[in-house]
Amino acid sequence: MGIKKVVDKVKEEVKVLKGEESKDKVYQNEQNYPDMTTARTAFEESKKKLFNVNLWSNLEGINSTFELHDDRGRKTTAEIPEIGYFVKITLPASNVENWVNISSIRIEDNLAEFTVHPSEKPNPPVDEEEVTEHFFTKEASSTFRVELQGTRLIASEIGKNEYINNQGEESGDRSVLNTLIAEGGWAGFQGLQWDKLTSYLVHQEERKDE
Repeated sequence: MGIKKVVDKVKEEVKVLKGEESKDKVYQNEQNYPDMTTARTAFEESKKKLFNVNLWSNLEGINSTFELHDDRGRKTTAEIPEIGYFVKITLPASNVENWVNISSIRIEDNLAEFTVHPSEKPNPPVDEEEVTEHFFTKEASSTFRVELQGTRLIASEIGKNEYINNQGEESGDRSVLNTLIAEGGWAGFQGLQWDKLTSYLVHQEERKDE
């Protein structure tokens, strides 16, 4: 890498740390099946795994905790979320809550997905300042998707506009904490987490055990 590219990369990272630039990332796993019938059955099972968010906490190894909450902030065991529902995400070895809100759900013949955005904690106390309880700003989004292309099953996590939530009133008193999480713990763990999830969504472990 040339000197100019190194300097440009450093400048980019400085802007990211300041919350002025975002990083967009896509994590993906796929599985091929021998015929359309088998692939269709696998896709239907993938949809169940995709929407049953509470089960994501059961992935083996180091893993975040995912808790689905309804639109009033009450923890729910629903196997299919609705628009307006919340997900509380707690990173490993951390008691810091990170909340996202489900903004869209899409279900088609060969595709299923839902998109979340960082949000405030649902129903905070009246005397508590309303801030985005997440290390990314509300502009960020994560789309979790499973799709069937012929006999190929694909699972993706698509992250967009991932600005660090460390500027202005939106970050509250979490400015430094959010920077440390986004560029520290989460930056090193993100790939592992979403690779593990997308692998789970296309049943890679089940196929290995056959």
